[in-house]
Amino acid sequence: MPSGLAALLDDVAAIAKLAATSLDDASAAAGKAGAKAAGVVVDDAAVTPRYVVGLSPARELPIIGKIAVGSLKNKILILLPAALLLSAFAEWAITPILMLGGAYLAFEGAEKLMEVFGGGHHTEVAEVFEDPAVLEASKVSGAIRTDLILSAEIMAIALNDVADRPIVVQGMVLAIVGIAITIGVYGVVALIVKMDDVGLHMAKGESRFLRGLGRGLVKGMPVVMSTIATIGTAAMLWVGGGILIHGAYSFGLVWPEKFIHDIAVAVASVLPFGGAIAEWLVTALGAGIVGVIIGGVLAVIVHQVGSLRKKPVASETGGH
Repeated sequence: MPSGLAALLDDVAAIAKLAATSLDDASAAAGKAGAKAAGVVVDDAAVTPRYVVGLSPARELPIIGKIAVGSLKNKILILLPAALLLSAFAEWAITPILMLGGAYLAFEGAEKLMEVFGGGHHTEVAEVFEDPAVLEASKVSGAIRTDLILSAEIMAIALNDVADRPIVVQGMVLAIVGIAITIGVYGVVALIVKMDDVGLHMAKGESRFLRGLGRGLVKGMPVVMSTIATIGTAAMLWVGGGILIHGAYSFGLVWPEKFIHDIAVAVASVLPFGGAIAEWLVTALGAGIVGVIIGGVLAVIVHQVGSLRKKPVASETGGH
């Protein structure tokens, strides 16, 4: 009996050791995969604050909280199991799905540009969302939809980095990356959107320096938020375009990625310093241009289809 108990304890110890090793392996792999996804994480952080621009300051943190919960559900409940299933049974489908997501991001970004330059539907949006609760629900659902695409790219990058690992390690890595990135991104976003409140509090302090700094934060945050909203739109275009370019490359259409890469390298090579930054900027610009072109075409098609659907209704109303 003692020998049986000792054997059982040895088995339990071995299992615990294996689990600890797997966890350590997953943690290290998650750190590496998260670092590779850093570019998309920055885009995610840039896109999100635009969803609270123009809303009541009292609702900013609750809205960010709702988006963060939706983002975590996207990653853990939808993308993690979907990624593992695709990795196990339909690896060929990952790239086409990511390209659909990239096209959606490009479409969203192009629509924002059309609105800025007078081709959008500001009046229609204002009429539909007169109720603040409806506007808030629309902002949250829109943010979560956009987050799904960005999160899919993050999870795909992480999955690609651990594709040769056992399925258990893959699942642990995706879970660690998903949770850590969600906390990091939405923590930073919450800090950004509440900096004006921090500035207001500082402006009431006793120190002249802190009062001046606080007033500067209060005056500067509307500009910062507007700038972040613009960066968010740009991020949609360059991330969407980048996904489409990489997807096309994997299907044999090599020249768009090679053309942009060659220009980026050429620009970086002639600069005495900052070559890596210049290369990234040129690559992002090239992806953004692709995003504008493809997203713009999709936006025009969607608007034309929408107009065709409205015409029969308008004629019927006129007839009556």
